[in-house]
Amino acid sequence: MNIKRRTILLAAAIAVAGGGSAYFYLYKKTPRLEASPVVIHSDGKNAPLGMVWVPGGEFLMGGDSKQAQANEKPVHRVKVSGFWMDATHVTNDQFAQFVKETNYRTTAEQLPDWDTIKVQLPPGTPRPPASAFVPGAMVFVGTKNKVNLNDYSQWWAFVPSANWRHPTGPKSNIDGKGSHPVVQVSYEDALAYANWAGKRLPTEAEWEFAARGGLTQATYVWGDQLEQAGKLQANIWDVKKQAFPVVDPNIVGEAGTSAVGTFPKNGYGLFDMTGNAWQWVADWYRADYFAMQAKEYGNSIINNPQGPSNAYDPADFGVPPNAPKRVIRGGSFLCNEDYCQSYRPSARRGSDPFSPMSHLGFRLVKDSAS
Repeated sequence: MNIKRRTILLAAAIAVAGGGSAYFYLYKKTPRLEASPVVIHSDGKNAPLGMVWVPGGEFLMGGDSKQAQANEKPVHRVKVSGFWMDATHVTNDQFAQFVKETNYRTTAEQLPDWDTIKVQLPPGTPRPPASAFVPGAMVFVGTKNKVNLNDYSQWWAFVPSANWRHPTGPKSNIDGKGSHPVVQVSYEDALAYANWAGKRLPTEAEWEFAARGGLTQATYVWGDQLEQAGKLQANIWDVKKQAFPVVDPNIVGEAGTSAVGTFPKNGYGLFDMTGNAWQWVADWYRADYFAMQAKEYGNSIINNPQGPSNAYDPADFGVPPNAPKRVIRGGSFLCNEDYCQSYRPSARRGSDPFSPMSHLGFRLVKDSAS
């Protein structure tokens, strides 16, 4: 297997899922919240500074908008307990402090492990030669011209020496980007940081509840219109300026993350819950998990769901359906109206926990001390 083949297969974690439907009756009678909740910032005693309180409560999880995919359906009733959440993604500066204190080496900085790669490949795939195992990560490289959007390997590549310090390859760096989300971190890297910080990754239910910011079944975290006053409300790809995935710096500049807090916060005081960079959450990813929940609980409230016990994704071409995947949420700077509309609170995907990417980061939560 050559590097190109490996690249295509590992990049499959970003594939788009297909349509479906949900329960209209669950939320037709529920009015959307008009006023924003009171934002409560940590004082550094009840939780680390930089966190905000998410009060918890009952909500309608999943989506049934025209953009909703099959894996977001059906809408079902969920209740979560209150928790503290990082107001922003974990930033490059914060991750650098962790590395400084622990000498931690991320997944992308180590030689790839065949045991974690082969489970993402068709059974019987032969082990590649040792020369193919080099540190690096998946990078968005774009295209020079418009292309058929059915083949994402055209704009993604495995780049040797790409890592959190060099997100798009050895010639890139994060100088002047200390306040940007750290990317090129695997699920395992996020867990290591969480252990050091005394926090944890949010469950998928906690993440969606927090992302909604008190709004009931709004299409986006800010409401039902993609733009407000003619302006995008998140760092996503603007197809009005440049077709995706064409990279032309003369038109749109370099495609990438923006400093956290650049765009408006949601009702709970959380920034960039959608757009900018995807976010790891704790749960295993099953494309059919919401359907499983609805079948088991019907219209009953599901309290603090912890996710399924295993992964399942039959839609990821070239990857075994039961290959290990963790949920990622929120979309990124690459999401757009033409290809990926994952800048919505109900949008969800699965990703190889050992595959860092240039548009994938995380934020953490902490339980209440009381």
